[in-house]
Amino acid sequence: MEYSNTNIRRQDRLLDEAQATELLKKGEYGIFSVQAEEGGAYGIPINYAWDGKQSIFLHCAPEGRKLRCIKNCNRVSFCIVGHTQVFSNKFSTAYESIVLNCLAFTNLPEVERMKGLELLLDKYSPSDKEKGMQYAKNSFERTEIIRLDITGWSGKCKRIM
Repeated sequence: MEYSNTNIRRQDRLLDEAQATELLKKGEYGIFSVQAEEGGAYGIPINYAWDGKQSIFLHCAPEGRKLRCIKNCNRVSFCIVGHTQVFSNKFSTAYESIVLNCLAFTNLPEVERMKGLELLLDKYSPSDKEKGMQYAKNSFERTEIIRLDITGWSGKCKRIM
């Protein structure tokens, strides 16, 4: 998982790797983008959990457009936007974001799928984890887990005083 900002045009707006890692860990959601079946792109906002290493886990129904797109091309992108603030009097916006290039995998072993659900519960429902694990077990057959293996990523920000 190589962090590299060398291809960012505005080198004065780089987000350093430590800040990018914090955004990856704590971001609320990301935009998952795939190559559309009919050509073009398809992007959707979705919750995610990072395993602290090189993978992100997403959950969805066991069938649908994003899964068909992944089947056709598993090279995907995931973008996370952190804090933003519009400065109307300066005609500008402060922001921080990361873009991750990934390979998407589905049809994971049951143990890995349950681990993905557990990571999502740890992130979004830590005080209800026991109840959430039971819910995950009860709805397990109606849930697909997508693992995104991060192959490269970069980060950008703009600070306004």
